[in-house]
Amino acid sequence: MASRRKLKKAVKNVCGELFADCVALSLAENTDKDKLEELMRMVCATYSDYVSRISHTEKGQEKAFYKQLRSSFTAQANKISDEIIKV
Repeated sequence: MASRRKLKKAVKNVCGELFADCVALSLAENTDKDKLEELMRMVCATYSDYVSRISHTEKGQEKAFYKQLRSSFTAQANKISDEIIKV
């Protein structure tokens, strides 16, 4: 099991990349600015949600918790990434 700190850094890096993609697309002329702002809010909410979930784990069930957390975070990040591509 990786440390909480490393896991939080990984979440921060992924969310930072997604947010940077949104900012880069917002500079283009033919994009939907409202949709990009919504996606930026979604990225920030995802970041805060997962960091707070990492900080509060239940004793005795760490391995299953982190496995489920990683899979749900990956699914959420992929969903946001797909939405960014559609914009």
